[in-house]
Amino acid sequence: MSTVNNYAGNFTIDPTHSEIGFTARHAMVTKVRGSFTEFSGTASSEENLNNAQINVEIDVNSVDTRNSDRDGHLKTGDFFETEKYPKITFKSTDIKAKDDETLEVTGDLTIKDVTKPVTIDFEFNGEAVDPFGNTRVGFEGQTTINRKDFGLNFQAALDTGGVLVSEKITLNFDISAIKQ
Repeated sequence: MSTVNNYAGNFTIDPTHSEIGFTARHAMVTKVRGSFTEFSGTASSEENLNNAQINVEIDVNSVDTRNSDRDGHLKTGDFFETEKYPKITFKSTDIKAKDDETLEVTGDLTIKDVTKPVTIDFEFNGEAVDPFGNTRVGFEGQTTINRKDFGLNFQAALDTGGVLVSEKITLNFDISAIKQ
């Protein structure tokens, strides 16, 4: 059985078989989900996670919540302000194995020129060789951030109490990476 410590080499995220998404509570009664359709990323590591690095870049203009009006609002200064800040980036600062199947990845997340440390636990979903001879590894994870920590400050109060958009946002990652 392979463990997360066995993987050495260089990997590239396959965006056509991966998803980077988010979930926010809306009007205090439901959740709205969205994703970014354009992103790229690399990971590299020596044996036993020595010198491990993960770098991800997201095109914020690719935000997709299945509602064009909402997507347009998210691109404005109320939220992402994509004309001024078109990218979200993540650069790892520490990667370690919590156990044979879990990576704990800590790094700097930058949204709207605000950089904050985040930690994401990634569950190892396995390895496979696809029909084209590519070695693929799969990981999925999530973490929760406060959007206001990154300058995403828009808010509308509800007549019934509460707010329109939650401050807590769950970031979701379902990653397929190809060994180079």
